[in-house]
Amino acid sequence: MQRLYDFIRRHPTGVDSFWAVVLLGMTVAAAAGVPGDAGDRWGVVVIGALLSVVVALRRRMPERMLLLTAVLGVAQLVADVEVFPSDFAMLVIIYTVAAHDGPRWASRFALAGGACAATLAMVRWPLEETGAGGKIFFTVVMTAPFVLAWVLGDSIRTRRAYFAQLEERATRLEKEREAQAKVAVAAERARIARELHDVVAHNVSVMVVQADGAAYVMDTAPDQARQALETISGTGRQALAEMRRLLGVLRTSDAPESGEYVPQPDVEQIEDLVEQVRRAGLTVDFKVEGTPRPLPSGVELTAYRIVQEALTNTRKHGGPEAGASVRLVYFDDGLGLLVEDDGRGASHELYEDGGADGRGHGLIGMRERVGMVGGTLDAGPRPGGGFRISALLPLKPAH
Repeated sequence: MQRLYDFIRRHPTGVDSFWAVVLLGMTVAAAAGVPGDAGDRWGVVVIGALLSVVVALRRRMPERMLLLTAVLGVAQLVADVEVFPSDFAMLVIIYTVAAHDGPRWASRFALAGGACAATLAMVRWPLEETGAGGKIFFTVVMTAPFVLAWVLGDSIRTRRAYFAQLEERATRLEKEREAQAKVAVAAERARIARELHDVVAHNVSVMVVQADGAAYVMDTAPDQARQALETISGTGRQALAEMRRLLGVLRTSDAPESGEYVPQPDVEQIEDLVEQVRRAGLTVDFKVEGTPRPLPSGVELTAYRIVQEALTNTRKHGGPEAGASVRLVYFDDGLGLLVEDDGRGASHELYEDGGADGRGHGLIGMRERVGMVGGTLDAGPRPGGGFRISALLPLKPAH
């Protein structure tokens, strides 16, 4: 059955041609049984053949076939060719025109013609042994198929237009969502670049100061000069790593904003952030595991922003009774972050609607930050309710 349906959908003209041939065969059979001279039989054959053409070409030129059917109907009345099987093509063309997304005059003309067909046939070939009531009843019964064919076709046209509108709307919304996501990513990358400006500028400033000091004590204190050069080497490597991350993230240039840059937060300020959130009314359990040690500035900034983003989303989506926990774990080769809440279990879509500063896009910003330092991020519903964000930030970027 499915194969038959697929074949009909792929070859509609071939199917119509097949039914046209069947209708033509029925016409020939009907003509053989017509009483009278050969002229009467030829009238049936000619009109029936042209109605078969209507069925074969109904999809290619529905309006023209409708007009041809109207002409054939009038000719049938004038030539006194009584109703025969090929007249079924009139129902077919009425349905086709009503279902076709063409000019509305054709659909109205088809409905009017179908509604008048049975009445005209009754006037031209009245039932001799039937009373007035029976004739009226018979006319109504014969009119019903024409009206139902038009109603069915028009409903299919309406439904097809409705689904086409839904598909167009879905496509448009998908394109808009992709465009918004791209804009959000670009904005987040630009913001990350501005934040990293301080990190790189600080490292370069240290290198310049150490280089000036080494040049000053080169002759009088070689040990101090050597130590300064080692500091320059380490700071330069770190600055180079930060620049590589920066150039890897950015795809377009970003115009500098007006105003002064301010120092960016680090891991030590996460505890202050937690206290600030607690004062705002959110219960937060904060723990640090492992041995704290200095981290690359980009890693510290990323860790702070992830915790800030996660706690902000908990306050926005977790509900009034929600609580959260923050874990910082120092590993030998990286920093682990785990932020959980027991709120209403907000979905990813809720977390996508805005960042901590109102300009980012939640998880999009987190992923961009973590990807910039070569880390990994896992975010999703928490077993038992709530939401969980887990991140691993390596101390050395992946090459």
